[in-house]
Amino acid sequence: MELRELKYFLAIAREESISKAADALYITQPSLSRQMQNLEKEIGKQLFVRGSKKISLTEAGILLKKRAEEMIALYEKTCGELTASENGISGAIHIGCGESYALSTVAVAAKKLIESAPNIHFHFFSADTDDVLERLDKGLIDFGVLVLPANLSKCEYFTLPDRDTWGVLMRKESPLAQKQEVTPQDLYHLPIIRSKHTMSNNLIDDWLDADAQKQNVVATYNLLYNASLLVKAGIGYAIGLDQIINTSGDSALAFRPLSPKIETSLAFAWKKGQILSPAAQKFLSVLKELIAEPQTRA
Repeated sequence: MELRELKYFLAIAREESISKAADALYITQPSLSRQMQNLEKEIGKQLFVRGSKKISLTEAGILLKKRAEEMIALYEKTCGELTASENGISGAIHIGCGESYALSTVAVAAKKLIESAPNIHFHFFSADTDDVLERLDKGLIDFGVLVLPANLSKCEYFTLPDRDTWGVLMRKESPLAQKQEVTPQDLYHLPIIRSKHTMSNNLIDDWLDADAQKQNVVATYNLLYNASLLVKAGIGYAIGLDQIINTSGDSALAFRPLSPKIETSLAFAWKKGQILSPAAQKFLSVLKELIAEPQTRA
């Protein structure tokens, strides 16, 4: 199995057509079909379901697509690290992160590093905690910025100085928007939109202090922006972090903090034993120096 074959396979999966993929790859259709037949023979499983109008993936094809994307991403990341210029620090830094206003500290550190090393480039990947940890474990990203609590047993990490406040995102005409804070009793039996992250730990469940029958969870999300669209549509009330969704001015939404108050911190993490590139090592140093001098973050 060669990288070229995996790239060809991904092109077919993307285009859902061998002829369109061949055009995009600038190769002939018979040649592409032959290479995919060889790939299926090597794997020993059928990868495509060839329909009358489009090509879809089998279960084996879906699995290979996920793994192929990871392998190519890791290959390209490694090539970038190996070919980085030796004349000064350069290269790419890959960071996976959840949604958090506290990420601003990382942004300030990135700006400081770019000013001193303009040949360094950043790639940010937004996802929930599980996806970020998976990419860290596979070496697809250098660092992860994770909302605590999180399972960091495979990681080295330190806590960022800023903290996030939890609250409820709602429509401005909601009766709850007339309150300054939201209590657990305010949410009993109301349609709630919960983050997947808090569904896997007891952070919000402990705050609610209620049995499952009193929680009317109508939807879950991994990015609060998506949840905000559900709130705008009137589907429910989203429990999430402050300062991520704009609720000022003409916004149709309002945010009210929880009471009793819940605050969480962010962990800046990297895989234990991972060999960091010179660019990643430099960024880690800059971030630690910035945290050690909090007055410079203002």
